[in-house]
Amino acid sequence: MISLDGRIALVTGASQGIGRACAVALAKAGAQVALAARNATKLAEVAAEIEAAGGKAMPFELDLASEDSIKSVTKAVVAQYGKIEILVNNGGITRDNLMLRMKLADWNAVLQTNLTGAFLLTQAVSSSMLKARWGRIINISSVVGETGQAGQANYAASKAGLIGLTMSLARELASRNITVNAVAPGYISTPMTDVLNDQQRSAMLTQIPLDRAGTPEDVASAVVFLASDQASYITGHVLDVNGGMHMG
Repeated sequence: MISLDGRIALVTGASQGIGRACAVALAKAGAQVALAARNATKLAEVAAEIEAAGGKAMPFELDLASEDSIKSVTKAVVAQYGKIEILVNNGGITRDNLMLRMKLADWNAVLQTNLTGAFLLTQAVSSSMLKARWGRIINISSVVGETGQAGQANYAASKAGLIGLTMSLARELASRNITVNAVAPGYISTPMTDVLNDQQRSAMLTQIPLDRAGTPEDVASAVVFLASDQASYITGHVLDVNGGMHMG
């Protein structure tokens, strides 16, 4: 079993879905987890769930669209734990529409939260990792960042941007023993995909060789591995967790 005993992790979008599963899995592996998202009530529920299972977690209300919020939460987490060693950039939003109908405000909102927010948080957190000469940065991208998706130009662009950010930072930070990797989930059953109707779900499943939707726990397992010492020689990599939906 992978051990993260004594490690300090910060997970964004931790109130539900993939972020919640990552936080639970990291805590189960022994990490102390700072839970960050906008919904304070749900964060408290996740923290209570982790504590009840014998883990350690604390909620921090975070708005990834706000640079002030990012700086404030980073300082609060470091004040609480002394450092941040593992960062999971999972928080994100969607504002789907066809390109010709997409409003600039919806384009900007998705890029600001999903990509710029991840960049600013990584920038804020990295000083702690640089000082310790150890760190794990894991960006949650998406299969649509690799393949594109009609009606999701903003979301796909933000997730493709995370892949480029991952590779660039991997080169910048490698000399300090900080790895930077991305996980690209495919069709995962989360509140974000619950809005799909039965016809859309069926169409999606026909594209998946394993013939099932993924679970948040499937993604969380990949994140725990990349956060561990077992993945110490992996950096600048995009790990596809998509049931074969996209290969290459």
